[in-house]
Amino acid sequence: MLEISNNVNLADWEIELSAIRAMGNGGQRVNKVATAIHLRFDINRSSLPAAYKERLLAAKDSRISKDGVIIIKAQSFRTQEMNKDDALKRLKELILSIMIVQKKRRVTKPTKGSVQRRLTNKANRKTVKQARQKVKF
Repeated sequence: MLEISNNVNLADWEIELSAIRAMGNGGQRVNKVATAIHLRFDINRSSLPAAYKERLLAAKDSRISKDGVIIIKAQSFRTQEMNKDDALKRLKELILSIMIVQKKRRVTKPTKGSVQRRLTNKANRKTVKQARQKVKF
């Protein structure tokens, strides 16, 4: 069971974990041992609350397919157990990050003082650069 928050839990049957061979170089054992984990989580079939499902399906994340399946591949570690923990942790972080509401940005104008400082700095740079040029007679 994966605990997302105090009142949201995912049962083991909702998360499909399969062991696959990791990509990349790894020495003599790379083609023998399946240490990478391929996690699949179907959003529509899950027991998540409706708000979670709506936000996950509306999210523009490359790990979420058009069918509403989250696919995470974990192959950072050498052992299957550590990769499994990593995949579950990344699934939890993805679900929690979806529920964070971004604060709306209020449109503001720069202050008169900041505009004045910027213009005086530009004028100072202009005089410094002009002083570096060759003198024209």
